[in-house]
Order: sequence, then structure tokens, then C-alpha cells
Amino acid sequence: MASSSSTHMIPYSSSSTFDSHSRWSWDVFLSFRGKDTRRSFTDHLYSALIRCNIKTFRDDEGLRKGEEISPELLQAIEESRIAVVVFSKNYADSKWCLEELVKIINCKEEREQKVIPIFYHVDPSEVRNQREIYKEAFTRHEENADEEKRGKIRRWKTAMREAGKLAGYDVKIDSFESEIIQDIVKEIRGTIPMVLDVNENIVGMDSRLERLVSGLEI
Repeated sequence: MASSSSTHMIPYSSSSTFDSHSRWSWDVFLSFRGKDTRRSFTDHLYSALIRCNIKTFRDDEGLRKGEEISPELLQAIEESRIAVVVFSKNYADSKWCLEELVKIINCKEEREQKVIPIFYHVDPSEVRNQREIYKEAFTRHEENADEEKRGKIRRWKTAMREAGKLAGYDVKIDSFESEIIQDIVKEIRGTIPMVLDVNENIVGMDSRLERLVSGLEI
């Protein structure tokens, strides 16, 4: 009978800084409008991800101070393998959310970050084409905007148009949200490299590895 043994976990991301092993400190970054979904859909999604040991960044409201997006949030976006964007009715009202979205689309293009849009009680075409409630939000942003602000708004619209073209999840008012969350988590788990359990005292493993290595030597 084999003796009792210890087990080591080999993580797919174990450092908060970029190194030769991994670009990612987080598996998922959640971008969402707090007043719409923080205590409902986004909270349920976050809890489901955490239960599956998926390392997920959900911002603290304390980071949202002033006009500019905080360096902590920008860094978290850069260091996330996947960005999940929850487009809700008031998402486009938030300058913070729009700045997050610009950063996310940049990371998609420059760092091959995967982006998963969730259309929560909004039609994807409203996001993609900035129609209806999203058009109203941008109209408010454009009021009395100077040239610098107009440049920002153009970037926000471009990022939203690109995100709206991506395949995602449409959560309608009468949807079963728990089932959609299960599907989202399943997709994310399929994207993330698996964590391997390596047993230190597997019987005969050392000798087999030695023979394999010797056979590969040139």
C-alpha cells in the first residue's frame, strides 16, 4: 500500500506582477454599473465565479473617486485574462464605466484579453448603435463638452460599438438568471487553463521520468 502523501497545486496565475510565467494576476475583471446590478446580477455572478475558484476582480466603490479612473482599476483590467462587461440601463451614464470599457477594448486588441459582454435588460443593438437609453446618455455627456471631452466621447462610442459586436449573453427581464450565470461560468472555466494536482510520492514516477528524460537527451 502506498504511504500517505502530500499534494502541491500548480497555479496558472500566482503573481500580482507580470513575469515570464504569466501575464495575468486575475482570471476575470467585472465591469458593471453599481446602482443597477451590484447587489443583484453582478453579485450572483461574482459569487458563482468565486465558488469555482475563479480569481475575480470586483471593484470597491471606494476606488471610484473624482473624475479620472483610478490606477488600481486600470492595472486590474490589464492583468485580467477575461473581462466581463455587464451592460445595463445606466451603464453609459457612468464616465467610470465608459473609461473601463475603453481600457478593456484596448486590452482585447493589444493583450488578447477575452471580452464577454452581458446585455442585462438592454438590447444588444442599443449598445452597438447607441440607441434609445444609451443615446440619451451620450446626449447628456455631449452637453457643453469642450474639444477634449468630445474626444473622450468619441473613444467611448467606438469602444461601445466594438463591444456590442461581440458574442455575449442576453439577459431579458423574464430570463432565468441562474441558468445564464451557469453558462457564463462554464464558458469562463473553459477558457482558463486548469490547475493541476501533482502528487509528490506517486509510486514509480521518479524512475519513469528519468527514463523519459534520458530518452530525450541528444
